[in-house]
Amino acid sequence: MKILVAVDCSESTAKVVNKAQEMAKALSAKLWLIHVAQPEPDFVGYDTGPQSVRDYVAERFHAEHSQIQEIAEKLRHEAIKTTALLIQGSTVETIIKEAKKLEIDMIIMGSHGRNPISELFLGSVSKGVISQSNCPILIVPTH
Repeated sequence: MKILVAVDCSESTAKVVNKAQEMAKALSAKLWLIHVAQPEPDFVGYDTGPQSVRDYVAERFHAEHSQIQEIAEKLRHEAIKTTALLIQGSTVETIIKEAKKLEIDMIIMGSHGRNPISELFLGSVSKGVISQSNCPILIVPTH
């Protein structure tokens, strides 16, 4: 079995990873951890923009990459086959695209349980993935 675990590198990541670890052990599954780094709306590439902005973006990507690599290493230490992916793009579309590409059997992700007003402005990644996915999804409440 192949499970894609979507993490957002927030304080809720631990809850999602713990549930994924539990499922992987129970199902003898391989895990793919994915963190989708959203591109800055005003920052398209490294050819433009001030150096301070480029440094900040590079530092943030490095920190996120390190975090998911550390999580993957801990899971491998628990004898769970794990691969970490950091991909830049639109969150929902990237999760769906990777799930199809990797032929994933299940997606595990968290839900922050935002109120309707913040969901209107911020959207809901979990709802977007649910509406577009062809495979089962386990939503872990993180609030």
